[in-house]
Amino acid sequence: MDAFAETPDHHGAFPRLSDEQIARLAPHGVRRPTRPGDVLFREGEDCPDLFVVLAGKAAVIQDERVVRVHGPGRFLGELGLLIGQKAFTTSVVCEAGEILAVPTRWLLQIIAHDPELGDLILRAFLIRRSLLIGSGAGLRIIGSRYSPDTRRLREFAARNRLPHRWIDLEEDEEAEALVRNLGMAPDETPVVILGGKQVLRNPGNAELAREIGLPVPSVPEDVFDLVVVGAGPAGLAAAVYGASEGLRTVVLDAVAAGGQAGTSSCIENYLGFPAGISGGELAERAVLQAKKFGAHLGVPAEATSLERRDGHYTVGLRDEPPVEGRTIVIATGARYRKLGVPRLEDFEGNGVHYAATLAEVAFCRGEPVVVVGGGNSAGQATIFLAGHAGSVRLLVRAGDLAQDMSRYLIDRIENNPKVEVMLRTEVRELAGPHTLEAVVAENTRTGERLRIDTRAMFVFIGADPCTTWLAPEITLDDRGFVLTGFDDGLPLETSMPGVFAVGDVRSQSVKRVASAVGEGAMAIRLVHEHVTRRQASQ
Repeated sequence: MDAFAETPDHHGAFPRLSDEQIARLAPHGVRRPTRPGDVLFREGEDCPDLFVVLAGKAAVIQDERVVRVHGPGRFLGELGLLIGQKAFTTSVVCEAGEILAVPTRWLLQIIAHDPELGDLILRAFLIRRSLLIGSGAGLRIIGSRYSPDTRRLREFAARNRLPHRWIDLEEDEEAEALVRNLGMAPDETPVVILGGKQVLRNPGNAELAREIGLPVPSVPEDVFDLVVVGAGPAGLAAAVYGASEGLRTVVLDAVAAGGQAGTSSCIENYLGFPAGISGGELAERAVLQAKKFGAHLGVPAEATSLERRDGHYTVGLRDEPPVEGRTIVIATGARYRKLGVPRLEDFEGNGVHYAATLAEVAFCRGEPVVVVGGGNSAGQATIFLAGHAGSVRLLVRAGDLAQDMSRYLIDRIENNPKVEVMLRTEVRELAGPHTLEAVVAENTRTGERLRIDTRAMFVFIGADPCTTWLAPEITLDDRGFVLTGFDDGLPLETSMPGVFAVGDVRSQSVKRVASAVGEGAMAIRLVHEHVTRRQASQ
């Protein structure tokens, strides 16, 4: 039996390139003979090339064991190769042969100008990233479930779809010994381990981003044509269309690309994806598309101020130099709204969640869970969780699901035997010493209270706009959303000329992914019109 039998391709993640496809890559790469033991790339280090196996075999190693083997025609790497992240696995030659090394800068050009080959590589990379996340590869976060910093790091990794594994000091008997071997006391955690050897002691999000290879905001010597603040669907659409139309574009986000949509496990009613697509994958595709057209991306980059200066605008950033632009698109969206119940903060990250992804499912698989909310986000979470949890109780304040939820979601919820819908029901209490053990809910019509045993409650009850950083010249409505479309301005233009607002942050916008994308694209047309008007008036 072959000790290095090639890994079957069950997911479409490991396609084999044809001779003709390899010939299209060959002029941009270098052929190299290989010997057993040659390291092509190493976990925790930069990987500047796409490697195509021409002869022989290469193994992918994770946690000191072989998890994949690739033969002739297969290529190595994953999504991080395209966006500058460090490798999350190691690859070693296991059978002598030859490889073709294609530098990343040429690979990006190929993806931009060869749709057939580029789409094949992109699809494989996206699937490989999902497989890595599911396998627990990548960085290690060691810390207590009760630590706010541990929760912060876990959320940052999950929102940015960084392959990682959390080791809980409260449950893992070997975790405390591991921490002490690093020369630390448990109260000095959390720590992050990169590449099995680099140790970061309670890093901030920006520090972790730099070390892992996430893009940080670049500050050019001159001014950007367009600064997009917020990398949700609306902001990413503005970045794609702005960059593709020749505008020097930068898009910034405080946490991760994807916005609120990025926490959705499956968006089934977005045009062009009949099987549905997760919010995280949609964001990854949009980021790659924006980068293909030359847009810059900065994550994490939290906007703290906006002011007009010398004929352009300056966006102040927390812990980073300010960024300047001739025009601004505000796409900061909204932050999840919290329940007004006692002890909520005690359980956030310890049973109370504001996203339903595989990261959260890891802590409630096979157990009863509670979802709170009556909109599409709550419906999507309910359907996703029903596939992993033991049962799902959906608590809805309204008397009818149809009040705020799409019909296709209602049909799936009503036909799922694992889901129980409780209408006219609100959460009154949370119970448990340190982690969530139960939710006390009240029927608002009868006043009857029910204790629901659960270790996980997922909250989707709307969101509040992220507008506290804006200049006072930006007019807001009575709920804090940005007003647009003034009599002397353009449709999406705010009270400050040249500053536009799109997506969930805009007053009276339709809170749907497709409409957000449409507004982001529309904003670029209006940016051009604003520039034309300004030039005509000079």
